[in-house]
Amino acid sequence: MVLLATSHRGIPNVMAMSWHMMVEFTPPQIACIVSNRNHSFMALKRTKECVIAIPPAAMAKTVVGIGSCSGAEVDKVARFRLATRAARHVAAPLLPACIANLECRVVDTRMVSAYGMFVLEVVHAWTNPALRGAKTIHHQGWGTFALDGRVIRLPSGKA
Repeated sequence: MVLLATSHRGIPNVMAMSWHMMVEFTPPQIACIVSNRNHSFMALKRTKECVIAIPPAAMAKTVVGIGSCSGAEVDKVARFRLATRAARHVAAPLLPACIANLECRVVDTRMVSAYGMFVLEVVHAWTNPALRGAKTIHHQGWGTFALDGRVIRLPSGKA
């Protein structure tokens, strides 16, 4: 589960997003699904930039709250008392309480109309050293979440 931060006409918004995946390592690209029924959809489509923030498990209730209301009706930054910080390359805000923040630009919109799928290129990454090793949450549907589990290391040809 991640948070997608946008800013349109100087107004920041944050949404909870479950559907995302890595699609390329170099340059780093992420595909994400944003429904055209979401308030963030138009901001992302128009500005072609965002921040993907990876919240720690400690923010789980806040993440669910963010995902349970619309930015069209609520100032989520104020309601959830989200600290923000200016990003380096995009207008969307960083969320410093998160484990990491990825500044992104939309690089492919060919599947937006059919699937709401945007392909993003990460243009800058931020991490919060105080949250190194923090657990993340993973949405399983209908109010069910999983936490990261045990970490194992296995040899590979790339290690």
